[in-house]
Amino acid sequence: IVLSIDVKASGDGWRVFLNGGRIQTEIDPVEWAKQGVELGVGEILLTSITADGTKAGFDLKLTRAVSTTVSVPVVASGGAGTLEDFAAVFIGGMADAALAASVFHYRQIAIPDLKNFLNSWSIEVRI
Repeated sequence: IVLSIDVKASGDGWRVFLNGGRIQTEIDPVEWAKQGVELGVGEILLTSITADGTKAGFDLKLTRAVSTTVSVPVVASGGAGTLEDFAAVFIGGMADAALAASVFHYRQIAIPDLKNFLNSWSIEVRI
């Protein structure tokens, strides 16, 4: 079971959002992730709506906060723009995987180039 958590930055931290980012809850995403794991979730898809589409990098603080709290894999989503962004989310954000779309769809980053780049940083990847 994968728990998908959509998150936006809030004045005092982060909040979980519903319905494609249209409905704000008062739920803290780190606490929500912990509760999901307690209920049997095996993986978390963590999307920073704030960073999504910006190509300015993943939300490393958010990703690290969830990744270091739960015992299941965390897939970071939202913000990928460069090869370095991927390395940063694995090293600084401690993500187990990263999701991106537009950088691949529009051929701004070639998947083999990304794999080779991550491998050069000793980040485990299938070549």
